[in-house]
Amino acid sequence: MEEDLERYETEVELKIYQEYRDVLPMFKYVVETERRFYLANEVNLEVRSTNGSMFFEVEMNDAWVWDMFRPARFLKNVKVLTFRDVNIEEVDQQGLPI
Repeated sequence: MEEDLERYETEVELKIYQEYRDVLPMFKYVVETERRFYLANEVNLEVRSTNGSMFFEVEMNDAWVWDMFRPARFLKNVKVLTFRDVNIEEVDQQGLPI
């Protein structure tokens, strides 16, 4: 039973990876938070502070999320609040495989 679950999760991760490779050319940014990995065409990052604590507010439009538990990975708008690091990279469209 445990092996079946591991096999299923491996298959789902492979499908998501293949989907990621297919949709990557459609997006301008790669955004990584401590919980999720996103592709997006618009990203806005704001550094906020409250009660002496700093956090990040990341808003994304026209996005795709790497999440094996989500049936629909294309998202119109996403807002993430996090106290952890956020990595935003612009996709090098020239370096993508054709």
